[in-house]
Amino acid sequence: MSQFAENLKKLPRISHLAAINLIDADGNLVAAIENKPGSQGSLAVYNHLAQTYGAITPEAAKKGLELYGEHTQDAQANRGKHPNIDRLLDLIGESKTLRIKHVFAI
Repeated sequence: MSQFAENLKKLPRISHLAAINLIDADGNLVAAIENKPGSQGSLAVYNHLAQTYGAITPEAAKKGLELYGEHTQDAQANRGKHPNIDRLLDLIGESKTLRIKHVFAI
């Protein structure tokens, strides 16, 4: 089993979430990570970071890159292939923070 899959097992469940909205310092929606196949792992990582750090700070982004495991190296080698990891790399490089708004499932 991959490191990322192992890390996901340790994160809080996300069944109560429909999505997470990422908001920049100006209040603009930067991205939404939906609870759907292909993005559920990212939703779990970002949800955990939000719960732990209160926002996606550069420090939180570094932890997120650890949680993504082997996918982080792939993202660094292939920019654009993993946009949710690219976003964390950019936050570290730019020293920016994103606020989180949870969208709860009905």
